[in-house]
Amino acid sequence: MKFCFIDAEKASFSVAEMCEALDVSRSGYYARLKRPVSARKREDERLKVLVHMAHRDGRRLYGRPKVHEALKQSGEHISAKRVGRLMREEGLRGKVRRRFVVTTDSDHPHQVFENKLKRDFTAEAPDQRWVCDTTYLRTPAGFLFLAAVLDLYSRAIVGWALSTVNDRHLVIAALEDALAKRCPTPGLLHHSDRGCQYASEAYQKLLSQHGIDCSMSRAGSCLDNAAMESWFATLKGELGEDFETLHEAKRQLFDYIEAFYNRKRLHSAIGYVSPAEFERNARAAA
Repeated sequence: MKFCFIDAEKASFSVAEMCEALDVSRSGYYARLKRPVSARKREDERLKVLVHMAHRDGRRLYGRPKVHEALKQSGEHISAKRVGRLMREEGLRGKVRRRFVVTTDSDHPHQVFENKLKRDFTAEAPDQRWVCDTTYLRTPAGFLFLAAVLDLYSRAIVGWALSTVNDRHLVIAALEDALAKRCPTPGLLHHSDRGCQYASEAYQKLLSQHGIDCSMSRAGSCLDNAAMESWFATLKGELGEDFETLHEAKRQLFDYIEAFYNRKRLHSAIGYVSPAEFERNARAAA
């Protein structure tokens, strides 16, 4: 790979300078030029450059499946097995998810609602079914809490909010963010756990004002909101859950959610495109 870089840049820099910078010998470089290189080896070297680019464009989070899909989308005819081999040779790996732990305060006097979603994590159109939840993040000063709203049609995060307190104000802020961005028509199904934040009078009033139907997970059944929990696991696995300050957490979350996840990250559940592209393609086909 280093010798390929020297080949590409020797018109701009001297071979001696690049060999010294890359910690390779000039004799090794010139000896390589004299050796015949097989067509497969040349193709591997070319593909390694593209694999590095796909891995970099995926913010070094993509594993073999997404790197393979990115190369196919760019017009390369390459097998997943070959991508895996090239990634191993180059020391490239995806980021592994951490196990996600759910904590819900369902010991409250507020009304709870039946599970209308019934683990059907699909939707036929945007803003037809939203799932919501909260999770914790860490800073040296203590916990931060993230509330998010996910559209089951495209898996886009349509609303989110961050606070040092996990209360009804946090989840209301996330819902208001989603309502302002999407302006859903009445009849949308909203699914959450039975936490006191979502069951609160203020939250339920906001849902009612917008004609939104409420659904809640059954007591103690985290799988009833598996799509939302899966997204939190992805977030923590790719971005992490430890931040220096509240301000830094907000900055990194905005960059991850708005700039990368919603608009660029390939999502396997929607055919290896980003949520934004999935919705654009659906509008164009309508």
